[in-house]
Amino acid sequence: MIGPRILRRDGMGGHPLAVRSTETGTTPSPIIRPGRNCWRLERAKRARALIDAGEYFSTLEGCLRTARRSILIAGWDFDGRIRLRPDASEGDSPPLGPFLRSLVENNPDLEINILVWSISFVHAPGSALELLLGADWQDHPRLNLKLDSHHPIYGAHHQKIVCIDDSLAFVGGIDLTIERWDTPEHEPNHPLRIAPSGSAYAPVHDLQMIVDGDAARAVADQVRDRWQSAVKEELKPCDLARELWPQTLAPQFTDVDVAIARTLPDYGSQQEATEAANLTHHAIASARKLIYIEAQYLTAAPMGRILARRLKEPDGPEVMVVMNHTARGNIEKVVMGMNADRLIRRLAKADRFKRLRVCYPVNCVGEEEHDIFVHAKLLIVDDRLVRIGSSNLNNRSIGLDTECDVAIEADRSATCKSIEALRLRLLSEHLGCTPAALEKMEAELGSTVQAVDRLSPGSRGLRRFDSLDDGGPTWFLPGAFLFDPRHVFRWFRR
Repeated sequence: MIGPRILRRDGMGGHPLAVRSTETGTTPSPIIRPGRNCWRLERAKRARALIDAGEYFSTLEGCLRTARRSILIAGWDFDGRIRLRPDASEGDSPPLGPFLRSLVENNPDLEINILVWSISFVHAPGSALELLLGADWQDHPRLNLKLDSHHPIYGAHHQKIVCIDDSLAFVGGIDLTIERWDTPEHEPNHPLRIAPSGSAYAPVHDLQMIVDGDAARAVADQVRDRWQSAVKEELKPCDLARELWPQTLAPQFTDVDVAIARTLPDYGSQQEATEAANLTHHAIASARKLIYIEAQYLTAAPMGRILARRLKEPDGPEVMVVMNHTARGNIEKVVMGMNADRLIRRLAKADRFKRLRVCYPVNCVGEEEHDIFVHAKLLIVDDRLVRIGSSNLNNRSIGLDTECDVAIEADRSATCKSIEALRLRLLSEHLGCTPAALEKMEAELGSTVQAVDRLSPGSRGLRRFDSLDDGGPTWFLPGAFLFDPRHVFRWFRR
């Protein structure tokens, strides 16, 4: 069930999220602390970050075929028309909705429950008619699609989760909807990057984490809690513990503790939980060498303050941010885009020691430069902690929307090396080089941001935001809090 509210004022700087700066001594104190910045900390036998939806979707399809008792899906959006493997024939990889229908028809013990944000048909790109009126594939007693309306005005159910038999869980930033599939090459004109309508969409970068064991069961518990809050029905835990890890998928992490961190709004009988924001803030505050961020948005004032404070420290960490260049939609361009530029300028002013880089990824065809849409929500600190999930670095993800992140903190050198390998792979994807080339350049220069500067000028690279140097305004737009609020407005609570 829902845990206690854990966002408290602690007397350090006045802000609820404030914590002390980097710990002293040779061995850093643990960042992850259950009850403070995560809901639960559970063991996974195996875990892996799946980079871009091509890898996630193909892995997911194979795992869904192994389900025997339960499939739980929670999403901001859902579209049964997508195909998880567009490079395969439709016979081998049918559209998602009919595929799920076939799974329950072929297995009399299987039940599938799908929870989707109730207002997604207005804001999300998926099929509004299927969500509102239903589709043929939904007409089965053991396949239930429900709309989550248990959220305050302006609030959204924003989690992106799939759980299979309580034995395998996928958590991250990728919804099962249109305009998500892509490969790490992010070719500007990939022939398979086509929506069901037949229209092409831009390259998109995103992440999902797969975990098994007790960690997967805990994620499933979180989805069941959300289902009970939204649908007012109790879903029983799966009574079948199984080994479902795909044999063809090599784990990045073995025998690790996985933190589950949530955002829940203060709404009705539901107590506010701000574990995801707390975890991000505490991780940034603890960094010694490098803060690496991939983000769709960067508008949260509390995150801006802690990043600025770290940049002002003479011996503080480097800060490398890879984020989306252009917001979508007119309101988003004004509220998220312009406020992101203002926050970037604040960080640039705080960057006394030139340790900040805020960039967006591109892929060039001839003289034409194509932006890659960054939808990922990732934080890596000192190659010691990795956090992947649904929460953005915007105000809504602090206390208004419903979010779920997972994080792994290294307790041994092998896990540190795995986190480092993940960071090198991600950055080298954006730079169009090999992880080994990036690692060599970092070693030569003793700096990640300088290595990125050296490797970025190619046709595949990272470009600096103009707002780092344009001298524009730094104050947030008046009234923007109405569209990107940090908490539930008091008059909308019930």
